Amino acid sequence: MSDRFRKFVQIIGSGPHTGKSLTREQAAEAMEMMLLQTATPAQIGAFLIAHRIKRPTGAELAGMLDTYDRLGSQLQPVASHGRSPVIFGIPYDGRSRTAPVSPLVSLILAAAEIPVILHGGDRMPTKYGIPLVDIWQEWGIDWTKLSLDRVQQIFEKTKLGFIYTPTLFPAAAGLTPYRDQIGKRPPIATLELLWFPYAGDAHLIFGYVHPPTEQTALVAATLRNTPHQITTVKGLEGSSDLPRDRAVIIGVHQSGQELDRIFLHHYDYGLSNVNPPLLSTPELMTDFDRVLRAEPSELLNSVLWNAGFYLWHCGGASDMSAGMKLARELLVSGAIRDRLDNIRACIKEI
Repeated sequence: MSDRFRKFVQIIGSGPHTGKSLTREQAAEAMEMMLLQTATPAQIGAFLIAHRIKRPTGAELAGMLDTYDRLGSQLQPVASHGRSPVIFGIPYDGRSRTAPVSPLVSLILAAAEIPVILHGGDRMPTKYGIPLVDIWQEWGIDWTKLSLDRVQQIFEKTKLGFIYTPTLFPAAAGLTPYRDQIGKRPPIATLELLWFPYAGDAHLIFGYVHPPTEQTALVAATLRNTPHQITTVKGLEGSSDLPRDRAVIIGVHQSGQELDRIFLHHYDYGLSNVNPPLLSTPELMTDFDRVLRAEPSELLNSVLWNAGFYLWHCGGASDMSAGMKLARELLVSGAIRDRLDNIRACIKEI
């Protein structure tokens, strides 16, 4: 048993009157001991549930992210890309109510010469929603068996990369069973939204549900002084997908500056307040194919709504309307289907 780790459990698990938070350095050490399994299963479970009840601080998240940087895989910068990539921080336990559009939006951004990095694993507690990797596999793109070098090559050629954690960060994936055993999302679920699997500067975009998550994350980012730009989205099911049934609340944080706000409303762009529901996987992929052919649907509207904003926000369009127009043009021209074909071809030839 790790006496050192037991001390960390005692610090955070002593209740509201005597419990305390870890320092950044202590949190980094605790995260390393959990990832390397030098703490016992009982200690890890106790720490995760106690930390969820206490709620992590920005300093604790910063320390845990320090450890992720040291032990996790990272893609390398590509000079020929010409701009920093977008990294989408999306809940690993997936979606269970609304249709995810981030795979299509990522393809649109890549086709517009904006590099994108995604990351995640398989179906995961506690939601067990559809994960991103399943959607890519339905398209015939299997990220699960690729080495980091192969993902790097695909990223260089197509401007899109996916870090599949069970293969490329197995230590982090090794903590997944604890989520089911404690029956709650642990603090590492927030950590995953902020993970930065890239060795250069990038634009981190992550979703959240509860406002305190945004503030805690921004404290962690300020302490770490990376990345240069962060965008927060009060999105669908905690993702970065923009909702249409309410005002979209977006935060923009530049290094060394105060948080700016962007508010979007669906009716300003002629859209209904419908968030397309999550259907069965075969039905979802059929609807995705229709979007790739630019056939009218509520799902297409959500894709244009999201892609339009991200194209504008990431420098690919002059404003939201121009972004939505460009996204439609890329779909109609077949450029997005071509990008899918390019990724499939890259996987086969490498």
